[in-house]
Amino acid sequence: MTYQIKGIVTDSTGAPLPGAQLMVKHGVVSASSDGQGRFTMTVSPDDKSLVCYFPGMKFTETPISPILTTINLRMFPDHQNHSITRQQSQATPWFDPDNDRPKTYCNPVNIDYNFEYFNHSNNKGISCRSTADPMIVPYKGKYYLFSTNQSGYYVSDDLTKWKYVFAGFQRKPNDDDPCAPAVEVFGDTLVMLGSTYKELPVWYTTHPDDGRWKHLAETALLPHWDPDLFLDDDGRLYLYYGSSNEFPTKGVEYDRASFRPKSVIHDLILLHPELHGWERFGMNNDDSVTLKPFVEGSFMTKHDGKYYLQYGAPGTEFKVYADGVYVSDKPLGPFVYQRHNPFSYKPGGFVLGAGHGGTFKDNYGNYWHIATCMLSLRETFERRIGLYPAGFDKEGTLFANTAFGDYPTTIPRASEDHAKGNFTGWMLLSLHKKVWASSSDSIYQPENAADENMRTYWAAATGNPGEWFVMDLGAEKQVNAIQVNYYEHKANQCGKAMDVYHQYKIFASPDGKNWQLTVDKSNNDLDVPHDYVELKQPLATRYLKIENVHSASGNFALMDFRVFGKSEGQTPAVVSKFVTVRDKKDTRNATIKWQAVAGAYGYNIRFGIAPDQLYNCITVYDATTYDMRGLDKDTNYWFAIEALGESGVSLLSKPVKCQ
Repeated sequence: MTYQIKGIVTDSTGAPLPGAQLMVKHGVVSASSDGQGRFTMTVSPDDKSLVCYFPGMKFTETPISPILTTINLRMFPDHQNHSITRQQSQATPWFDPDNDRPKTYCNPVNIDYNFEYFNHSNNKGISCRSTADPMIVPYKGKYYLFSTNQSGYYVSDDLTKWKYVFAGFQRKPNDDDPCAPAVEVFGDTLVMLGSTYKELPVWYTTHPDDGRWKHLAETALLPHWDPDLFLDDDGRLYLYYGSSNEFPTKGVEYDRASFRPKSVIHDLILLHPELHGWERFGMNNDDSVTLKPFVEGSFMTKHDGKYYLQYGAPGTEFKVYADGVYVSDKPLGPFVYQRHNPFSYKPGGFVLGAGHGGTFKDNYGNYWHIATCMLSLRETFERRIGLYPAGFDKEGTLFANTAFGDYPTTIPRASEDHAKGNFTGWMLLSLHKKVWASSSDSIYQPENAADENMRTYWAAATGNPGEWFVMDLGAEKQVNAIQVNYYEHKANQCGKAMDVYHQYKIFASPDGKNWQLTVDKSNNDLDVPHDYVELKQPLATRYLKIENVHSASGNFALMDFRVFGKSEGQTPAVVSKFVTVRDKKDTRNATIKWQAVAGAYGYNIRFGIAPDQLYNCITVYDATTYDMRGLDKDTNYWFAIEALGESGVSLLSKPVKCQ
């Protein structure tokens, strides 16, 4: 039922304002004030506020309700300049926006993660970014990155910078677009499948940069989730698929012409959490009640005549999300569990989780593994992706090197040993540093942007230009790179839009008073939620300030403002009193302890199945103990530890056996 409201509009002196326009906010109902400033309007109970406009005056907004029917509004002069200032970015000795050719990258991968579709899955209309289930396909000298629900994919010449290509396949507003796509190279053609229990085509293209695809087959006959296509050296095609906490992953030979099954369907992998601690459900493999763990994300790699069937477990929302592998002499098995498992594992640090991914070779013959990182802050399936050096050792063991996996990493320009890693040596300078800001929205305080935790963030009170955040590094330090990790606080974007972008400036100061422009992205037109800036030359500074120019959506907000470089002084000493105690009642668990090292801000726990195979790594901050619950029951392990300081990394401690 409608009702009437009435009132008078006056200027700041109380004189009536004739011709003022009154409008229901977000509605079509409007009215104008008469010669005495009076107005009358018929409104609905669903109308919550009234907006008043008059030239030269500030917009005025006031609530309305059936119990508040007489409303008098006073208008005040508006002296603010509301025009948007267009700025050209300036080159500095440390950064040139027109000539930015980094030789390094830093996880999470800096792509324009799509905002989740409105009311998709279980997000209940929440505006947040996500992607997962990635794979990278080398094709004609470039790299193509495919992942879940991006309404397209990404292309790069060198694995550092990624360009978005729109290629939407959505049929209905809440459909995936697509989920966990599988892509394979057939000669000069890319062929793609999406996850489906219904009917989706098999797509193909020879010009992926255009974003146009055709149908190779009108429907992929088998219902499959988390598919992987594998074309063997002999030209035979295989499909691997499955995502379940009840049923095994499956494999089948496919007919290349018809895309129909050519063999019987084989059951391949089931989880065995009673044997493999890392396959147990829970944030730290510690939940045996809520659900059984999930096996998903099949991916096949062939190396030296062996077939490496990779899989993700135990759940995408956990920091222990990881990839394991089984090995066989044949593409459909039988498969044997690799002793070194999980082979892709990252339960500590800024980026958490390294599951449901894919392994590929770069243009120099080096292996890499790209995987899903958990975030799960605003909703369960809020995720990011990370890229890690990988390889096979002389025994044929598949590994992914996640040590320093969220620090600046060098992209190789030749064949190299990925067991040694690609860490630049630039240490973290920003952890727990003194910070302050122009404003804060409620509980989202500045210190949240200096805690190495993706699940906390600082938010300014607005998204307006001029909001800023300052960090005191404590003393003058050598800065080599900066990572600006945004968060979508009070964002209203859902799905892909081509007018979403970030603009900012970074200033440096020796005293916190006199500022020098260091990085200028005030003319940037790209969406860079995890923007990584490699400086052209080292910057000597104590204070850094980032100033907002344009927010992508919502308030200006930072997960973390991460600074990398070196501090003067000695590297930390070798860690002492390093002890691993395996639980005799449940050998899937172990307690790890060590003595704090002066000058260390964190530690890398390295472990593996032999002293020279310490392929897995757990980064720990703010602690000298770790509750390890990811061991295989009947496997002996070796552990070692190194201390992380702003001046460098200590020598690795002597490996100790944990049996």
